[in-house]
Amino acid sequence: MEEENASHLIPPPAVVVIEDDAEKRRHLHQIFDFLEYETATCDHSTWESYLDGEPAVKLLCLGDCGSNKARLDVFRRIKAKDPYLPVVLLGDKSTLQRVSLELEVGILAQIELPLRYQEICTTLQKLEAYHQNRHPNGLQRAPELFRNLLGDSPCIQRVRKMIEKVASSDASVLITGESGSGKEVIARHIHYQSRRRNKPFVPLNCGAIPPDLLESELFGHEKGAFTGAITARQGRFEMADGGTLFLDEIGDMSLSMQVKLLRVLQEHAFERVGSNRSITVDVRIVAATHVNLDKAITEGRFREDLFYRLNVFPIEAPALRERVEDLPLLINDLVERLAHDGYGRIRLAPSAAQSLSHYQWPGNVRELANLIERLTILYPNNVVEWHDLPEKYQSQAPTNDSRTEYTVAPSADLTEISVAPRLPRRGIDLKSHLSQLEFNYIKEALEECDWVVARAAKRLSLGRTTLVEKMRKFGLLRQDSSYPPPAPE
Repeated sequence: MEEENASHLIPPPAVVVIEDDAEKRRHLHQIFDFLEYETATCDHSTWESYLDGEPAVKLLCLGDCGSNKARLDVFRRIKAKDPYLPVVLLGDKSTLQRVSLELEVGILAQIELPLRYQEICTTLQKLEAYHQNRHPNGLQRAPELFRNLLGDSPCIQRVRKMIEKVASSDASVLITGESGSGKEVIARHIHYQSRRRNKPFVPLNCGAIPPDLLESELFGHEKGAFTGAITARQGRFEMADGGTLFLDEIGDMSLSMQVKLLRVLQEHAFERVGSNRSITVDVRIVAATHVNLDKAITEGRFREDLFYRLNVFPIEAPALRERVEDLPLLINDLVERLAHDGYGRIRLAPSAAQSLSHYQWPGNVRELANLIERLTILYPNNVVEWHDLPEKYQSQAPTNDSRTEYTVAPSADLTEISVAPRLPRRGIDLKSHLSQLEFNYIKEALEECDWVVARAAKRLSLGRTTLVEKMRKFGLLRQDSSYPPPAPE
């Protein structure tokens, strides 16, 4: 066995690579080592011992195992040993397509060999998001289901903590927040981190069902109960028995239906429409609404007793404008999902990203998803610049003629993305562009340093005399800092 697998004295590996090709093993080990991950590599016959240590392995990369059958067998044994261990498939395109058709859910990502830096970074970002959302008791959904509750902002971290606190109980939860802010995502997290996670999660949008049909949708009906009822049918309460019933837009429910719902919540029993036989169910209720229920109660549109039944544990879904620092992570996730569905990958220029960060997002994450899909259709595999955005999203004009791009990186600040220069499609006046950059940086440094030249020079790593000369060149004086950009020489 190779020396990297031999010693039990090294720190426990964070990454285990299973690959029968020795040269590929060495290459993969070097890459993860460069990324500062403790890594162990092995062939497909000697991986099991690495999953027994503490702390647990964070990621397992599954490459060539000699045959497709052997790889499938190893994958199933891995999942039997630890069903929550993130697994990444490695291989050429044809191999991945062939294998992925036969694998169960549980793959974090698929990466073509040879490894590309951007692909491995994206996968590691997904890995971190997966582990951030893992329940302390080990309860975990499949990784892909956590994509929409991404973010490092304080309000999202607060929501995660509240989910962790309430998930283990059977308390009713009322999720409030604007449309498109991710209320159903929060509800699904509550269910999948609860003891009911192996039972159904049944959603129902109360505002989308006509009032005369809502009773049948909730409680079911018997054959002949009304015109069109040609067979008996289960309602959502029966479907959700043992699990969670998510009542979305509960504020749009009629008062008569609210009375019937309240009775079920009190007695844990109901009758199908057209039947007098009582059916008992064990269902946890998670409700959501964008309506101000306090105001609705005052106006007589919502029952106060039902409100208190539902509002045992309130959670507020934050609006996107309240967590704008999560935009890079959300955009990256949307771009990756669309790419997985066959769309081209877009890249946002800093000017476009800054403009999006100043937009108010009345439609929240749903509006963001629609915008990214639209841009992906319009500019597949291209850089999206400020002038490419729909007009209402052009909330901040670019400060210079820069046409640099970035691929959005999770947990990165929009103003602190590392950028990779790219020549614009229309070309560029390089001399004017560099002069503009110099002007902007000098002006910014002077303003940050309250126009103390010595401090600004230090900030720019320039001599004081050199900076003074450049200030004269650009006409930068404190009493008038609103000079236009410098003209080309």
